[in-house]
Amino acid sequence: MQNKQTIPELLQQLIEQETGKVKLAITDIDGVLRGKVISFDKFRSVVEKGFGFCDVVFGWDAADQAYDNAKITGWHTGYPDVQAVVDINTYRQIPWEKDLPFFLADFRDSGHGDLPICPRGLLKKIIGQASEAGYLPFFSQEFEWFNFVNNADELYQNSFRGLKPITNGMFGYSVLRASQGSAFFHDLFDLLTKFGVPLEGIHTETGPGVYEAAILYSETLEAADRAVLFKAGVKEIAHRHGIIASFMAKFNENLPGCSGHVHQSLWSADGKRNLFYDKKTKTGLSSLMESYIAGQLFCLPYILPMFAPTVNSYKRLVEGAWAPTTLTWAIDNRTTALRALPGGAGSTRLETRVVGSDSNPYLAMAGCLASGLYGIKNKLKLDIQATVGSGYANKANGTLPKNLWESTQAMKESVVAKELFGPGFVEHFTGTREWEWRQFSKVVTDWELKRYLEII
Repeated sequence: MQNKQTIPELLQQLIEQETGKVKLAITDIDGVLRGKVISFDKFRSVVEKGFGFCDVVFGWDAADQAYDNAKITGWHTGYPDVQAVVDINTYRQIPWEKDLPFFLADFRDSGHGDLPICPRGLLKKIIGQASEAGYLPFFSQEFEWFNFVNNADELYQNSFRGLKPITNGMFGYSVLRASQGSAFFHDLFDLLTKFGVPLEGIHTETGPGVYEAAILYSETLEAADRAVLFKAGVKEIAHRHGIIASFMAKFNENLPGCSGHVHQSLWSADGKRNLFYDKKTKTGLSSLMESYIAGQLFCLPYILPMFAPTVNSYKRLVEGAWAPTTLTWAIDNRTTALRALPGGAGSTRLETRVVGSDSNPYLAMAGCLASGLYGIKNKLKLDIQATVGSGYANKANGTLPKNLWESTQAMKESVVAKELFGPGFVEHFTGTREWEWRQFSKVVTDWELKRYLEII
């Protein structure tokens, strides 16, 4: 939360609060929060020098199955500890856990630099590049997610059939539906704010039991921290209300999917001037913003797994379902991949609409920022015309890869992706996505049984 305290000041504050234990956490490649609770005495001994954390968190998938294609860790290395360092500026208290102190940590390599495959470390590297170029990036993320009645025991017994949303019908922006679930609805707003994840707003979205929330913008690392903790916090608060909160990109083929749109702008180093705004242009967009947009459009086909990281992600990216399918941009158009929002010196920004709610916020923001900076660095011109009307119909500049395997192969072989994120990260990350595809490909689905069992 960017408290800017010294370690002695922080320790004194925790002593005065009579803190007995502390929760520490990191995120894995999939954006899943992994951590532990330690005693305050243990925290005091590691807060400055760091602590060991098993590197298996980068050697297994979201279901804790070990990758068979990872080089950095695995059975061949013995899954050793890697150094993790507490970022004291992330200090928060968890209001639904009796104000338990909470911190995020970063992984270090043998040279005490950020571990190349650590998502938070990768984003910090890209932010550093922006800073060196004289830019201060401000970001925020918004999420849509489904809320189901918590019958987890039955779901596991019945292969996750019988999902029951907390409300019926579509009802986007429904005051009635929000009021009917007001205890949960208001707890989200109030408790997340106390947790240091302030919301601009929250409302129902179209679909049974769907909510959407926009997180207040901030400097980019803080924005990503907030986004990660938002997803984890929503799940924990939901559980206390007998609800399962799901950020899966598409749980039902007949309903809209769930987005995780990223809003972004670049400011002068002192934070006083929005470099995306130019009052002298017809659109209000600066030439720098146009190069940023051009960079994202150029890089998007090669970095898509950072925005759409699962097999399920690509079932959201279909025509006519409020998610983009083409390499397009426009001003205030919700059918394009990139939506430019000119709104004056204070609010002109870009919304990257490709990003799904199942994304790892650190990787999604790293992808947005790195590709935008690529456009600026290489002085790319925005030669692609702004789409007028349906972005789905405008296929002149190409379409997005259709599935996780296709997009992963594009990233794996991409010179651009390796330039943006480093070959070590690209090799590891694309290997994890290939693993994800292979796990899916060998499973016999309900669709196959219904289609082939009797007739074929």
